[in-house]
Amino acid sequence: MSSNSIIHTTVLPFIELITVDSTNNYAMAALQKGGIEHGTAWFAYNQTAGKGQRGRVWNAQPGQNITLSVALNTSGLPVSAQFYLIAAVAVAAHDFFSGYAGSETSVKWVNDVFWNDRKAGGILIENVLRGNNWQWAVAGIGININQTNFLGMAANAVSLKQITGKTFDVLALAKQLQGHVVNQFAALLDDKEAVLAAYNSILYRRNLPAKLRKNNIVFNATIREALPDGRLRVEEAAWDTFGFGEVEWVFS
Repeated sequence: MSSNSIIHTTVLPFIELITVDSTNNYAMAALQKGGIEHGTAWFAYNQTAGKGQRGRVWNAQPGQNITLSVALNTSGLPVSAQFYLIAAVAVAAHDFFSGYAGSETSVKWVNDVFWNDRKAGGILIENVLRGNNWQWAVAGIGININQTNFLGMAANAVSLKQITGKTFDVLALAKQLQGHVVNQFAALLDDKEAVLAAYNSILYRRNLPAKLRKNNIVFNATIREALPDGRLRVEEAAWDTFGFGEVEWVFS
């Protein structure tokens, strides 16, 4: 059996991989070959080169966390709706995690799952475009489940086990998360403005002050909302909005 051999499938296609560099890489390669069903998910027990936003690395202990990618057929969406998809996947991840961790769960702009002021997971979406046609998206999601030692990861990382004191069946939870993503994608096709409203309703520190950094300048701003193009609107700062990568959060 090769290191990334398929060992299990379910009714909603769910593929288990023993070891892979990145579930997103594997999913993108599968899409290029064709024949993939909408909602297909790839789960890795061991991900050796997991990817985060802006080239960051997502490190996770083998078998302890959810490392999942879900293929979504976006041919019914305009390219201009890319942030709405980010919002839908973020809402799905939030709803999944909050079902176990409670109401302290939120989504930090742009696409991190937070519990109180600690990072529980992250999302990376990669797209397959043909000209102006948005054909597919791969939603990569990493969620901390049973890991309790986060050396080399974000200093404020937290897992479901640390929050609840319980040990979870990671595979079963990954399948639940897949269902949340597929359901939220259906909601997106039905009413994308409702999805954006749901995203803003769970936005980390919404209507509260936050410490941010732009061009090495640290400042405070009151978080208001994410706009349809994905920009973050704030108040009481020198800037009114920020695009992806223009600002970073500062934590004590």
